[in-house]
Amino acid sequence: MPPATVIALLLAVALGWALLRLRTHRRAVQALQQAMIRQQRLLRDDLPAALGGTWDALCEATGDLLDETARLRQLRAGHLAQLEATLGSLREAVLIIDGGNCVVLANQALQEIFPRATRILGQRFESVLRGVAFLNYAEAVRRGTAGPQQEIEFVEAARSVWVEVTGAPIPPLDGGKDLWSLFVLHDITRQKKLEAMRREFVANVSHELRTPLSVIKGYIETLADGHREMPLDDREKFLRTVQRHTERLNSLIEDLLALSRLESADPGLRPEPVSLPALLADVLADYRARPAAAAHQLHAAVEPNLEPLPADPLKITQAVENLLDNALKYTPPGSRIEIGARAHDREVVVTVRDNGPGIPEADLPHIFERFYRVEKGRSREKGGTGLGLSIVKHIVQLHGGRVWAESTPGQGSAFHFSLPAASP
Repeated sequence: MPPATVIALLLAVALGWALLRLRTHRRAVQALQQAMIRQQRLLRDDLPAALGGTWDALCEATGDLLDETARLRQLRAGHLAQLEATLGSLREAVLIIDGGNCVVLANQALQEIFPRATRILGQRFESVLRGVAFLNYAEAVRRGTAGPQQEIEFVEAARSVWVEVTGAPIPPLDGGKDLWSLFVLHDITRQKKLEAMRREFVANVSHELRTPLSVIKGYIETLADGHREMPLDDREKFLRTVQRHTERLNSLIEDLLALSRLESADPGLRPEPVSLPALLADVLADYRARPAAAAHQLHAAVEPNLEPLPADPLKITQAVENLLDNALKYTPPGSRIEIGARAHDREVVVTVRDNGPGIPEADLPHIFERFYRVEKGRSREKGGTGLGLSIVKHIVQLHGGRVWAESTPGQGSAFHFSLPAASP
C-alpha cells in the first residue's frame, strides 16, 4: 500500500476519533449545563463513558458548588422569612433594597401607606416610591452621609403622603459585595395635616379677634381724647359701636371655648333618653317668642311617633339652635324656616330647611369648616363667628352621627344631621 494512502487512512481514523470525542464532550457539556439550570447535582451515570478523571473532578466540583448555592439560597430564604415574620407585625413600614435599588423585602405596613406597593419584590423601588427626595436619601444612606431622620413628601395624584424616614446600610444576605439598605418609614401625614390646621386656626383666630379689637381700640381712643367736645349723639353712636363689637368679641370667645370643650378629652357628653319631638317643640316655642324670629315663619314637620334615643339634650339643643340662628341670620324677613325629624334606616335625621338665597355648590363641601363663610363681609355684618356649623358638626360626631347640607342657589338650603336610633 502506498505511503500516501496509509497516511490518508490514518488521518481519517484520527479525525473520526476526534469527532467522536468532540461529540461525547459536547453531550457531557450539555448534561452539565442542564444540571446547573435545574440546580441539581450531576451524577456520573448521567455522563457518557470514558470521559476521564478530569471530567469526574469537574462534575464533583460542580455538584459541590450547586449544593453550596442551594444551601445559601435556603439560608437566605430563611433569613428573609424570619425578617418578614419579625417586621410584619410592626406598625412602621419597613423596606429593604439591594445594591441595585431592587426591593428585597417590604412589610404589610408599607402597603397600608402606599396602596400601590403590591407585588413589588424584585422591582426597583423608584417605581413605587416615586420621588427625587427619597432617591437622594437612599443614595446618601448607601454612601453613609445621610442624617438620622428625614421628612419626605410623596404626591400621588390628589393625595399627599408625608413619611419620616430612617435609613441604614446592612450587609447583603445573598453573599454579594454591594451593601443593602434598610429603611423604616413612619407615616406622619396626620400630624402634618394637624399642624397645617393648627396654623390655619391660629391665623383665623388672630384675624377674627383683631377686627373687633381694632374697631374697639379706635373708638375708645377717639372717645378718650375728645369726649368732652364731642356731641352727645356722636358719643352715643361711638359707644353703641363699641358695644356691638364687644358683643361680637364675646360671642367669638364663647364659641371658641365651646369648640375647645367639644374637642377635649372629656367633652362633657351626658347622654340620656331624649324625645326629639318634645325637644324640637320646646326649641321652636322658644324661638317664636324671640324678636329676631318675629318676621319669619317657623314651622315643624316632626314625625310624632319617634322613639326616644340616647343623646345629650343640652348639646342637641345647642346644635339645633345654631342651625336656627344661621337660618334667621341669612334669610330675608318673611322667609319660611322648617324644623323636621324623621326615622331613616336605624337613624333619626333632623333637618332645618329654609327658602332663603341658598349656598353656591362650590361652598357646600366647606361650610362645616371653622371660620368658613360663604360671603365673608355679609357674615360679619350679621354677627356670625364662622364657628356655629363647626360646633354642630362636633356635637353630632360626638353622638356618632353625621352632618351634611343641600342647597340650590335662589331656592333655599337644608341642613341635616343624623343621630343613631336606640338599640332595639
